[in-house]
Amino acid sequence: MGPSGLETPPGPTHDGSFTRGRRAARRRFAAEPAPAADAYVSRRRRRTTGPTPPPVELDGRAGEDVDGPPEGDRWSTWDGADHGPVPRPDWVVTATGAVDTELGVLKTGKEADVHLVRRGVPGDAAILLAAKRYRSPEHRMFHRDAGYLQGRRVRRSRETRAMASRTDFGRDLLAGQWARAEFAALSTLWSAGLPVPYPVSVDDTEVLLEFVGDGEAAAPRLAQLRPDPDELADLWAQLRAALQGLARHGLTHGDLSAFNLLVHRGRLVMIDLPQVVDVVGNPFGPSYLGRDVDRIGAWFAARGLPDAAAAQDALLADLMGELGITGPATSHP
Repeated sequence: MGPSGLETPPGPTHDGSFTRGRRAARRRFAAEPAPAADAYVSRRRRRTTGPTPPPVELDGRAGEDVDGPPEGDRWSTWDGADHGPVPRPDWVVTATGAVDTELGVLKTGKEADVHLVRRGVPGDAAILLAAKRYRSPEHRMFHRDAGYLQGRRVRRSRETRAMASRTDFGRDLLAGQWARAEFAALSTLWSAGLPVPYPVSVDDTEVLLEFVGDGEAAAPRLAQLRPDPDELADLWAQLRAALQGLARHGLTHGDLSAFNLLVHRGRLVMIDLPQVVDVVGNPFGPSYLGRDVDRIGAWFAARGLPDAAAAQDALLADLMGELGITGPATSHP
């Protein structure tokens, strides 16, 4: 009987033969040389996994985005962005396989920086674009934007309050609103044939614009030039026509100066239009109109425009007549 009270079955060790067999096996195993470790592993691998596969050559780009652009800094942002007016110029690259390459900064400002970007499909001709990028909330200093934003509203009262109180959320909304306001103004004015860069697209807080210049050199600003009398008279005539075109749409630039006008091969081009003002809808509209004329008129007067004061008064009167405004418009906020 076993310890549990059950009968113990008979086993092979009852006569000691099994124990003697195990001892003999141990003596034989100790006498034989041990197999090499790699041979043992090799035999085991063949039994379990088959032949040893060849070593895998690691990709030298390990850790990189091997599906990213073949060159440049990013894929084209055309897909997913809002696009400029049609018909588009023939030079606009719309292929989603195009690559954008950063070439440097063209201009820094209080609200945004302008970068030079080359866009093209690898192997094909590329174009140059100006990428205007409004800054992150902690680095933006919007210039007296409260007055410019009069008359601009968003649908949600929460967003309006956030913008008014300048929370981080409100500043993000402001940046997007500035970008889209400039894009919308440029789209309207370009479609009307006014001298502004073609707005290629807008995506969040980035506006992509036609690059105005030769090669990679941007066109000079009016402030950089010293035109002769004939050139000065021609530029003044172009400016009058441009401001009258704005007035026909109920608008004024809002921050016009010789620094916000380019001259490319003799042609005047208006830039920097995020603060464009609806002269009738904004209670400060006539004041902004008067300030625009005062500023740019003073520059032309300082460069020797004949009868500059009279020319400035005549321009302001024409613009006010176009807008249907009566009364003084020389003061500004």
